[in-house]
Amino acid sequence: MGVVILVIVAIVLLYLMMTYNSLIAIRNHVEKAWANIDVLLKQRNEELPKLIDTCKAYMAHESQTLEKVMQARMGVDRALNAHEVTGLSKAESTLAASLGGLYAVAENYPDLKANQTFLNLQQRITGLENQIADRREFYNDSVNINNVRIAQFPDVIVARLFSFNAQALLSFVPEELKDVDVSARFNA
Repeated sequence: MGVVILVIVAIVLLYLMMTYNSLIAIRNHVEKAWANIDVLLKQRNEELPKLIDTCKAYMAHESQTLEKVMQARMGVDRALNAHEVTGLSKAESTLAASLGGLYAVAENYPDLKANQTFLNLQQRITGLENQIADRREFYNDSVNINNVRIAQFPDVIVARLFSFNAQALLSFVPEELKDVDVSARFNA
């Protein structure tokens, strides 16, 4: 009888250890995914002042547009440093809109559009934006796996016992989901 109890206790302990280790691995994947986004956002934030400086030389009367980009950049930086997932989503949306405005205004400056530095920075920032979108998807997949695992029985017992918490997804703000009015862009 004592051997049976020892076997049952050993099985339960083994299960707890395996589940705990699995949850730790999942949590580390979430942290790694966030760190990947962090690296790309910092790279993009290093490129934005260079883009603004390049544009300033040509766009003397567009300081408001340039200021919007820099303010949006600072908003992304604040949210990223505070690890605010919801705030980061909003700040990213604001930055994307302000960059779109900058690129639209740049269309009125043929010399700027022909400037190789501007073109290289625009290409670099666009490439980083695409990489950020990919990493955002990876982060959300990692968060989803984490949130499902810590909510499933019997893993929920281990998750609560060792304080594993659900993580927030990086989601789109409503402005990002709106249809683009293409006719308005052609008439501008």
